[in-house]
Amino acid sequence: MSRSIQRRTFLTAAALTAAATATSVPSAATAAPRSSAARVTTAYELPGDRVYPEGIAADPRTGHLYVGSYATGAVYRTTPGHRTAEVFLPAGADGRTTANGLKTDHAGRLWVTDSTTGVDVYDLRTRTLLARFDVPGDAPRMVNDLAITPDGSAWLTDSLREVVYRVTPAELARATAHGGRAVLTTAYELGGALTPHAPGAYTLNGIVAAGRYLLTVDMTAGTLHRVDLATGAIRTVALSGGDLRHADGLELVHGTLWAAHNTSNTITRWRLSRDGTAARLERRVTDASLQIPTTLVRHDGRTLVVRSQFDQGGPMGPGTPSTPFTVAQVHGV
Repeated sequence: MSRSIQRRTFLTAAALTAAATATSVPSAATAAPRSSAARVTTAYELPGDRVYPEGIAADPRTGHLYVGSYATGAVYRTTPGHRTAEVFLPAGADGRTTANGLKTDHAGRLWVTDSTTGVDVYDLRTRTLLARFDVPGDAPRMVNDLAITPDGSAWLTDSLREVVYRVTPAELARATAHGGRAVLTTAYELGGALTPHAPGAYTLNGIVAAGRYLLTVDMTAGTLHRVDLATGAIRTVALSGGDLRHADGLELVHGTLWAAHNTSNTITRWRLSRDGTAARLERRVTDASLQIPTTLVRHDGRTLVVRSQFDQGGPMGPGTPSTPFTVAQVHGV
């Protein structure tokens, strides 16, 4: 998919999501907690004037954070005690021109999605590309975010095809041993479970793993979906107190779910039921200084959020971004 098509996709998605939000008025019985102020500070700076960061991942073994550039495909690494990140993988590395979702795994690998092609897997120690998994077929695609389950499998959302892809440890081992190239496998098709929407709408986005199931968000409808890994059953999570419109990246820690809502400059915190079939909104923070937050991570007790500035000369609109691009810390959420 060309970058011009990708830009139109983002613009269409933003318009559809904004329209849906404008026509939705929660009832008194379901009204969300009032948005309350929280302190937003800058945690890290990213070198470069065309970064437009999208994804963020933490490596708990080393304390490093990794941030991907949607505009160039570069990946940055922060070092504990240092405010400015360094370039870990340069722009255009291995032919990648965009970097969306990022995750590290327990085996010391970094997974980097490229929305136009698939996902790259790197050795964090040597920075070597181990394998690349390509999207099958020629239909429009938007590979977005990913999650890693305890067995080492990676699960990736496609925002245009409404599917979740899977890469198992065995598939990764085969690809690594046979030239490093393979094709993504479609594990789940969620189209039938999603709210009806206009053609080309931007739907599945953030995804997290919770042991026996996955949770993925439909950012246009504002719904959350639970995928049972044992049975393949797909159900809509019952949300109370609010919705997940504009929700981009998700983070899940011990039954608490955080969401970054991009175009509304909002971070929400939810309490999941034990079986993951219901979620209650506990906290909502809206602040223009979040600058279109796309993803977030909980690391060392901090909530760290990527400030994408996609609406300032990026994929969501014209303008001039403020530099340096940054990762924010949101206190009190």
